[in-house]
Amino acid sequence: MIPFYKRNIEYLTAHSVDPDRRRYSDPKEAVRHYIDLEHYSNEPFDSIPRFWKDAVAKYSEDTLQEHGIVPWHISLMILRLTDAFREMNPDKILYQSANLGHYIADAHVPLHTTENYNGQKTNQRGIHGFWETRLPELFSENWNFLVGRAKYIQKTDKEIWKIILDSNAAKDSVLTLEAKLNSEWPTDTKYIIKKNKKVYSPEYSAAYDKLLNGMVERRMRESILSVGNFWYTAWVNAGQPNLSSLIERQVSDSLKNAVIEPEQKENKKDNLKGHED
Repeated sequence: MIPFYKRNIEYLTAHSVDPDRRRYSDPKEAVRHYIDLEHYSNEPFDSIPRFWKDAVAKYSEDTLQEHGIVPWHISLMILRLTDAFREMNPDKILYQSANLGHYIADAHVPLHTTENYNGQKTNQRGIHGFWETRLPELFSENWNFLVGRAKYIQKTDKEIWKIILDSNAAKDSVLTLEAKLNSEWPTDTKYIIKKNKKVYSPEYSAAYDKLLNGMVERRMRESILSVGNFWYTAWVNAGQPNLSSLIERQVSDSLKNAVIEPEQKENKKDNLKGHED
């Protein structure tokens, strides 16, 4: 697997953000990135069905679509990647790998598991981008992303929900620590103007990162390992096909330009709903 993925690392890097791009053209896309856990039940969320059919039977598909489906969509994407490996179709393998990686990474973000996804309910609007974009931009060069070997996941649904619940367990810290810092910080040094845009200052960002005690780095490391684990698991479940013959295959032009899934290309309605920064 390593030679095949390394050979196509540029495609995977460039297209790992395709699901975000599709949110502006596909009305079904936004809900695949998050889940509003508190809508369904109070902690510890044990009453939420882990399997899609059971969840539909309990809540209705309309309710699920309204409040986010990321754990169930990850399960679907794993099956699609498994089928792509089974078919030995390099375009499909790369397309599904890039998409699956995006949703897994989103599931590791605490604010992707709550209705208060951008601090709009606690007067902290903008905290989503602060946590998942601004802090990595400033500090990720010094973070350690060597996470070890991928492992086979025996029960993928159980692992997906562990990721979701671990993210949600960190949600309160994300919000309360920033609120505490904001109450103590001089207001005139919280933001700076960068390229005509107001962003959190490096000093405020460093103070927040310190309060979080490396949380963003930890979640990024865990998401990297999880992506590898799920890719590897899909390959094993497909029968461990030999990918050597695919290594030198060029990515097709249609794949390079594919952002919207083929069956959705006809639907161009705007959809800006979602857990945006």
